Amino acid sequence: MSKQLSPEQREAFLGTLKERFEKNITRHENFEWAKIQDKLEANEGKLWSLHEMERTGGEPDVVDYNAAADEYIFFDCSVESPIGRRSLCYDLKALESRKKNKPENNAVGMAADMGIELLTEEQYRKLQSLGKFDMKTSSWVQTPAEIRDRGGALFCDFRYGQVFLYHNGADSYYAARGFRGSLNV
Repeated sequence: MSKQLSPEQREAFLGTLKERFEKNITRHENFEWAKIQDKLEANEGKLWSLHEMERTGGEPDVVDYNAAADEYIFFDCSVESPIGRRSLCYDLKALESRKKNKPENNAVGMAADMGIELLTEEQYRKLQSLGKFDMKTSSWVQTPAEIRDRGGALFCDFRYGQVFLYHNGADSYYAARGFRGSLNV
């Protein structure tokens, strides 16, 4: 699969990102779209990764800026966990350990294929400060090795006005659980 967008896809997708940026200005009040677009146009691979986030239902948007690295930070901002990234176990080890009823993919592997990373718990909480997300779904988040080594994995959701962090077997998967990603550009 080519990891480049055609000129037509590129132009249309930049328009989609700009429209989302302008519609959700409270997520990034002090940012200028022109600077973000310059970064995107200079990073074809990262633009492709953002397009993959979009294609799988993530609705990526700018949520922060890392001045030290001079990078804009994008998160999946879809109201619910991206629909094209649900029914996945946590990682390849979990997928391979299932004897029956294997899901089609795993969250960590799919994120890597897309060129993005799963949100951390801290990033997930930051996302929730920008709106209300995952009120009906849940999202896998990066899991510390000491939990993963024991067969577990972490996920978060938003219920009762709170972010909840839970655990489950890494090999579990549910129709309402996916993952959200981040990308620095």
